[in-house]
Formats: sequence, structure tokens, C-alpha cells
Amino acid sequence: QVHLVESGGGLVQPGGSLRLSCAASDSILSISVMGWYRQAPGKQRELVATTSPGGTTNYVDSVKGRFTISKDNAKNTVYLQMNSLKPEDPAVYYCYGHPVLSSRYYWGQGTQVTVSS
Repeated sequence: QVHLVESGGGLVQPGGSLRLSCAASDSILSISVMGWYRQAPGKQRELVATTSPGGTTNYVDSVKGRFTISKDNAKNTVYLQMNSLKPEDPAVYYCYGHPVLSSRYYWGQGTQVTVSS
């Protein structure tokens, strides 16, 4: 069983930045699609960004140009750099990992991001 632990959430003013981290308990980043979902109260879960085993990244349109997903395979850690945060960005952000040769999905516990002045 692989465990994912997110950190880095918090309160930030509009226009500010946060960096989320997702640490995996095992070396799965090089064989997995890793990504971030978010869910705001009363809204559906939304896929925000993904990175493939080879490092190809994808983003939902609403965060393109503002958010950057990256990973450090040696540290078993995935990051989500969030810049120019907007009032529509607050949510609980969840990290996930999906080894591409497996049917398994691993999830973190979530970290809260709040944007408020």
C-alpha cells in the first residue's frame, strides 16, 4: 500500500502563491500518472493537473498559466505551484497516483487552500 501525504495548503490573499507538496511512501512517480484534484463545497471534484511518468503535463483550462505541476522522483514528491490565486481556487486539494500498469489509485488526505483578503 502506497501512502500519499499532502502539505502546503493554507490561507493566502488573492493574487498570492502557494506550493503544495505530495510525498509518496514508495518510489512510484516514475511509473505513475500523478496529479491533483480539487473539490470545493457544493461542487464536483475537478481534475486540476497531471504529470505522466515521462513528465508530460496537463492542466484544466482555468489554471493554465497560473499553476505548475512538477515532480522530483528522487524525493518521491509531486508539487503543485499555484500562482495568481483567485477567489475561485479555494478547495480541498487532493493528490493522487496511478501506476500505469496497475488498476490501483492512491489518494492523499487532502489539504485545504483558502483564498481571502
